[in-house]
Amino acid sequence: MTTTPLSWTELAALTGFQIDAVNGPTNAQACLRLFGGSESDVRVTLYRDNHAWCPYCQKVWLWLEEKQIPYRIEKVTMFCYGEKESWYKRKVPSGMLPAIELDGRVITESDDILMALEQVFGVLGRGMEDPQVMPLRRLERLLFRAWCSWLCYPTMSTRQEQRNRAQFVEIVNKVEHALASTPGPYFLEEFGTADVIFTPYVERMNASLYYYKGYSLREDNPRFAAWFDAMESRPTYRGTQSDFHTHVHDLPPQMGGCWENGEPQMLLNKNRVDHGPWFGLPDVTYPEPENSRQEALQRVIKHRTNMIRVNPADDALFDQALRCALTLMMTGETCTPPVGSDVALRYLRDRINVPRDMSIYAAKRLREALETTAALVGDGQGAPIPLKHRRDQDPANFRSATPA
Repeated sequence: MTTTPLSWTELAALTGFQIDAVNGPTNAQACLRLFGGSESDVRVTLYRDNHAWCPYCQKVWLWLEEKQIPYRIEKVTMFCYGEKESWYKRKVPSGMLPAIELDGRVITESDDILMALEQVFGVLGRGMEDPQVMPLRRLERLLFRAWCSWLCYPTMSTRQEQRNRAQFVEIVNKVEHALASTPGPYFLEEFGTADVIFTPYVERMNASLYYYKGYSLREDNPRFAAWFDAMESRPTYRGTQSDFHTHVHDLPPQMGGCWENGEPQMLLNKNRVDHGPWFGLPDVTYPEPENSRQEALQRVIKHRTNMIRVNPADDALFDQALRCALTLMMTGETCTPPVGSDVALRYLRDRINVPRDMSIYAAKRLREALETTAALVGDGQGAPIPLKHRRDQDPANFRSATPA
């Protein structure tokens, strides 16, 4: 066992991870996307949330990435984790997200945005008002309402809980039938608008019902499983995809609450999402990239000053503890962190955001290293994640960082 963690300089030498945020694969850090084109080609500005939590933002973001439309990104604070920027409220008085500016015209509401983009840049597979897409759009709304009815309202009896579950499963079966009616894994013959429309909330259903209800959408429904697998084969989707831990804790203030049913499977699932092991959860199944650790390390190094500053622990104590965790992640060598750092390490463990901070597998590697290192000195937990808001994730704390 080693007791001396690597220095920041030594750690930096262990990662050469970098991405081309402008022309490379889909990523949450970009402020400009050109797909090999020129800035003079940009006609669209997408206004989306800082954290990539907003489902409607994800829908427009994914569409733009699939169509490879050059665009700029302006990131805006959501109400649940900070104060909305005054410049954005002047542009969009309602503060709604997402919005786009297309040839100088501001458009809100994600469906209206997609239809406006279709008129200028063409459809993705089939358009929003295509006769084959329209019934799938209605089906997605039925699924959304059944999910909300089960997740977002407290139940007064076991019978009511079972009824809400049955109503949701009934709609899921209709979606399974729709997916089974095509020869491939997507909603129509090929990937297109219908898949983009389903993606944001189905991703959040998969996470929230696993955690709050003990129900695994992906594991219990073979057509949905094949659809998720197909989506994860697309670099565009991987770049927007979040993990279970991020979703289950960002949803309560957005949805007005998420209600646990207290069943044994639900309690097991909740503990696993919160405390690990994180590998093997049904939030991702594509093979782990070889550079996931290097990605996690690079992202921590980039933002370490502000991460240390906002952590509730003493700066010097947390600096050493964090280096212990990163040394373990990169070398496999165990470093015992300072006494009392268990709370600080778990505070960070619980506040890694996917994909804002890093991709899913990088986040799993970092959470694993933080938890393993914290366990060496105690079982103290960080401050609970708020349920009514997420001001613990206020992006103002990181605005002094160099743009990613």
